[in-house]
Parts: sequence; structure tokens; C-alpha cells
Amino acid sequence: MVLSRGDDYPIHQTPDPIAFSGTDRNFYDRYFFNGYAPDGSSFFAAAFGVYPHLDVADAHFCVVRGGVQHCLHASRRLGMERMELSCGPIRIEVIEPLQSLRVIVDGEGIAADITFTGRARPIAEPRFTWRIGARTIMDYTRLTQNGHYHGWIAVDGAREALPAGSMGTRDRSWGVRPIGAADPQFQGGVPQFFWQWTPINLPARSLFYHLNAHADGTAWNTRAVIVPDGSGADGFTEIDVPRMTTQLAPATRWPATSTLAVGDEQFTLHPLSRFQMRGLGYTSPRWGHGLDHGLLETEREDILLADIDPARPDNLHVQMLCRVEGPDGEAGMGVFEQLAIGDYAPLGLSGLSGRG
Repeated sequence: MVLSRGDDYPIHQTPDPIAFSGTDRNFYDRYFFNGYAPDGSSFFAAAFGVYPHLDVADAHFCVVRGGVQHCLHASRRLGMERMELSCGPIRIEVIEPLQSLRVIVDGEGIAADITFTGRARPIAEPRFTWRIGARTIMDYTRLTQNGHYHGWIAVDGAREALPAGSMGTRDRSWGVRPIGAADPQFQGGVPQFFWQWTPINLPARSLFYHLNAHADGTAWNTRAVIVPDGSGADGFTEIDVPRMTTQLAPATRWPATSTLAVGDEQFTLHPLSRFQMRGLGYTSPRWGHGLDHGLLETEREDILLADIDPARPDNLHVQMLCRVEGPDGEAGMGVFEQLAIGDYAPLGLSGLSGRG
């Protein structure tokens, strides 16, 4: 029996101590943040993950300046203490649950002190359950929230305050995903996964859309939600059959200018810049989520975005910072995240990572 600080809070859902999360070795618990200036001139992102049954915690922070994505990676042994929200030089503080959080960074020449404040209550996305045959690959829940940021970021001593009006998105997800070392027994053939996610900040409301789809384009999880500023859960408008008409940038699987239809409204997304999600550990061969780096390890990585090979598998997962045009002159900013692995008929994609 292992006790931790979480056991002093009334949050148990099984007879086990908080240190244990069921029996699936792939259980995880993660924070995610992104933020940007209102004119799209700056972008940053952070992630923090806990993997109880692998005894690992890891964290990442990135900021894009001058065409370079500066990344800080960290990993440590969890020690079965899930309530310790720090990993080497990266720390998260929950100031007010479901409303305000703080990210603090100081290591490898990168430092930051950033506070997020939500525009409305978070949305709960539909539960993501995905199986290949009898094998459960994903089974998780995520809350998502748009909001405003204030604070500062420094890279190699060059400190810049976040521009007035900085905004973005944060989420929390927990459940089962592939993490840590790959399972050598899983025989899944050529992998296929298609994902789109577009949290958008509009002047007085937020728009959220996501899609998971099979190779033929059939959705296995999709929804859009419109959230007016200051609203609680009873103020949300849900649209069950949104439609994204996606264009791809030449010779890539990255999204270009695309159109999202949500009920009777239409929104056009115009990409301004690109962020590589491997900087936060997603699909990263070295810093993938849950990989064991020992007691504590940190590393700086600087990615020259113009030199990225778009066909390399770990470069497929991107967030495109977008200017968004809505109905009646409504204008905002958001991200268009996409990961297209394997075949996807609606976009004419075949093979693992090429255009086909």
C-alpha cells in the first residue's frame, strides 16, 4: 500500500490509493497549454504528463521566435506522487480549478512565468474510445477551455512580456493512450490515425471543433461547441454534425486555408505560422510521452522551422496558428491542429506519411 498527498483529498474513485489508476499500464494524466498574440506574431505551448504505472512524469515548454521553435524537455521518476506538478525546470500551479492556472519555467536558457484565465467554464469533449479489433488503443476524457494569458518569456536572456490581449487554449485529459515504450506484441499493420482540433477565440465567444476519423473518412468521434464568454455549462451550444473542408499545403500533410461549417455558420481558417507538436513530446522519437529517462533529465532543442521535412513521421503532427473569419465580419484567432498518419481517402492520402 503506497500513500501520497492525493490521499488527503476526497477524490478517490476506487478502493485503491491515488497512486494507482486501475490496471492499464498506459493510463496517463496530462496538462496542455498554447498561447499567442492577438496579431499572430508570437506563439508558445506547454505540456505536463503523469504516467502512474510507468513511474514517469515529463514536461515540455516551447516558444517560437524568429522562425525557430525553442524547446525545453524534462523527464523524471514519478515516485508514485501524482500531486507534485513539477518536473525539473517546469512547474504548474492550479490557482483556481477550472478557471486559472500558472506555468513557471527556468532551465537550459529558457524561462517563463505565465498565467492562464478562462473565458468561460471548460467544455467536456465526448469520451474518446478507439479500438483496433479487440485491442483498446485509446479510452480517455478531455476538458478544453479558451482564455487569456499574461506574463513573460525569456530565451537566452532576451525577456519579452506577453503582448496585451494574448489568448489561447488549455486542456486536461486523462485515461488510456499509447505511452512509453512500444508494445512489441501489438500487430496493427500500417498505422492509420486522423485527427483535427480547432479551438478558436472569437471576440465574445469561443468555438471548439474536433474530428477523429477512419481511413474512409467515417467519423468515430466529432463535435463542435460554441461557448459565449462567461457562460457555464448551460450556456453551451453543441453541434453534432460539423463539417471541415480541408485543404493541404503543397507537398505536405499540413493543413492550409480551410472552411469549417458549424450549423448555419461558416468559418474560414487562414494559417499564419506552424508549430511542431514533437516539441511537446507528441510523436517524438526521443522525448515521446512516458519514455523512461531515469531519475531526472533535461534537454534543450532548437527547431529551425523552415528546414523541417514534412514527410518525416514525427513532423506530421502540427498546430497551425490561424486567422479566422466568421459570419458578418466576425474575426478571431485560433489553431488548426492536425495529425494524419496512414491512409485517408477524403484528402487522397495513402501510405504512412506521403501525399500518395
